[in-house]
Amino acid sequence: MNIFIEEPFDPVADMPLYQQLYGRLQRAILAGWLPGGYKLPSTRALADELMVSRNTVLTAYEQLTAEGYIESVEGSGTFVADVLPAQLLTTADKPVGPVPKPRQPPADRSQLSQRAQAMLTSPQISPLLPASANGRPRPFSLGMSALDAFPYPIWSRLVARQARQLSIGALTYQDAAGYRPLREAIAAHVTVSRSVRCSPDQIVIVAGAQGGFDLVARLLLNPGDPVWMEDPGYVGARGALLGAGAEIVPVPIDHEGLMVEIGIERAPDARLIYVTPSHQFPLGVTMSLARRLALLEWAKATNAYILEDDYDSEFRFAGRPLATLQGLDRADRVIYVGTFSKVLAPALRIGYLILPPLLVEPFLKVRRLVDFHLPVLEQAVLADFMAEGYYTRHLRRMRTLFAERRSALLAALAELPLDLHAPEVGSHCVGWLPAGMDGLRLLHQAAAHDLNLWLLSSYSIEPMAREGLVIGYGDHGTEEMQAAVRKLGEVMQLVCQYGSERA
Repeated sequence: MNIFIEEPFDPVADMPLYQQLYGRLQRAILAGWLPGGYKLPSTRALADELMVSRNTVLTAYEQLTAEGYIESVEGSGTFVADVLPAQLLTTADKPVGPVPKPRQPPADRSQLSQRAQAMLTSPQISPLLPASANGRPRPFSLGMSALDAFPYPIWSRLVARQARQLSIGALTYQDAAGYRPLREAIAAHVTVSRSVRCSPDQIVIVAGAQGGFDLVARLLLNPGDPVWMEDPGYVGARGALLGAGAEIVPVPIDHEGLMVEIGIERAPDARLIYVTPSHQFPLGVTMSLARRLALLEWAKATNAYILEDDYDSEFRFAGRPLATLQGLDRADRVIYVGTFSKVLAPALRIGYLILPPLLVEPFLKVRRLVDFHLPVLEQAVLADFMAEGYYTRHLRRMRTLFAERRSALLAALAELPLDLHAPEVGSHCVGWLPAGMDGLRLLHQAAAHDLNLWLLSSYSIEPMAREGLVIGYGDHGTEEMQAAVRKLGEVMQLVCQYGSERA
């Protein structure tokens, strides 16, 4: 019956829910998607599937029965009528309202590689909802920079300048490591801002952090190799590791970050450890210095590699962050992943790996067999943007802007029944839901109101004791955020009311 729920129901629209359901069923019957004799689900089954009350379905069915669209057969169920009322047949080719699209048959995955099938088991990292009509992400979307603050005039001028001055040599195959001036600018920046120890020769430019995860997995993992994964943790990294055939070993997070001792108990022979130590995604904790040193010592002793994802540590609003694992590493066991998606724009698709010296040559040889290198124009523009000081100034502006948006969000969320965890870093916070609240229903109702939320459980491998929301605040100003929170409050009330009715 998924044909009826291509779009979420709107519980606060002028039209009651039973009329919305009636209209979708009517259009499906008139369009022929539900042919004569088709058996409809029971009222209880359809109510559970659509997450509405049973009375809503009963009322819709009663109206359809009265008008001759469907008929009930005692002991057998409810069916679409074989013969529709004559007055409706004349307009059967012109149903009122949008016609539901036929659902595509499920893809035959048997022809896919084991690598692809493993990746398809991972939750997807794409947003739950498409962009709004103005092209902007919907409120509470994750991983978003402040697109309204993107320096369009400066960036456009640098693009035009680079396009004019590109030489013939820039049109041929380039260094697989990436554009040399950009690697030099990155090395200078991370040495100062993140206490990273590297030279430009250790840097490889990749297609965002996701491209880096994929390259690391290709080079270092064999099918069946155990890999520690933060739990809950970033599903994009999990998907890349699954694609390499890795055995994902979930390691829980506490107030000090990754619980190293549990990782050792569960997989003492792990080949790789994925961590977000500066701002754990999604819980937001910072790994303690003691845990960092313990992890580095264990990796040194076992010849394991640590994949350090430093995705948004540039946005710290109070105090200085702890040194990176890469900066503390003296045994060359850390692979550092950075990205420009959070500071500039996700569509830029430029990230970088900082590799231990012994891995550089094999990585570049493998890289040449994957995608060779990224387009040079965007790399050259970004190199100019950094070398001429625009990146540092933009980063300072973004820190101020994100701090303001965080404060506005937290002030608004204080009125809602959420237990908030919002460290002064990054562009998202966590709101733990009240006990008993149906998180999945809340997610769907929020989607119906153009809010893009994520459940904490969607990032978790092992069951969570408590459900929560991951709430982004990067790409919406104070007034937009306050309006979105008010809407979220209304949705939470509706979900609570529904739970009370069901009880």
